[in-house]
Amino acid sequence: MNVTENDSTELWPQDDGSADHLLGMEVPRIALQATDGTTVDLCSPGLSVVYAYPRTSPPGGRALDGWDAIPGARGCTPQSCAFRDHFVELKELGVSHLFGLSTQTTEYQREAAERLHLPFPLLSDHSLLLASALGLPRFHAGGLILLRRLTMIIQAGVIRHVFYPVHPPEKNADAVISWLKTNGVAETGP
Repeated sequence: MNVTENDSTELWPQDDGSADHLLGMEVPRIALQATDGTTVDLCSPGLSVVYAYPRTSPPGGRALDGWDAIPGARGCTPQSCAFRDHFVELKELGVSHLFGLSTQTTEYQREAAERLHLPFPLLSDHSLLLASALGLPRFHAGGLILLRRLTMIIQAGVIRHVFYPVHPPEKNADAVISWLKTNGVAETGP
């Protein structure tokens, strides 16, 4: 991923084209474990918003070594909290399903979902089946394979829009809401 420096010398991720192929793709039927105990595939009818994030740190834990030097890595908790805070508005706009997606295990994600009081489940792609099938952008850190931050709007199993790169993460939910209002996708949902 390319980076640029802003006025405060923070490195921001830039669009490197690694998510361009996703637009218009059909999502494969791959069962993902959810933090609410269900199994989810993203081909379900209706309108889904899926935000992929690298990882959450354990409570009171520290980030991986070198985490701050990875453009776009920080911000998983603020991104999740923003979607939590806009959950009702997203539902009112016709979003049938909202999910967070990472390569962390369901058990690891469950702690974050409970701690952050998320009204939607997090999905685990620990096996990388979905990431591989879709060719989601990834990176390595601390011996882990992690997803680059992106958000997909999926309607009836087809990816209608992709936000990539996502920066700043805490504004991602606002961007999704704005896109839904402008493009009227929600009106053709369930």
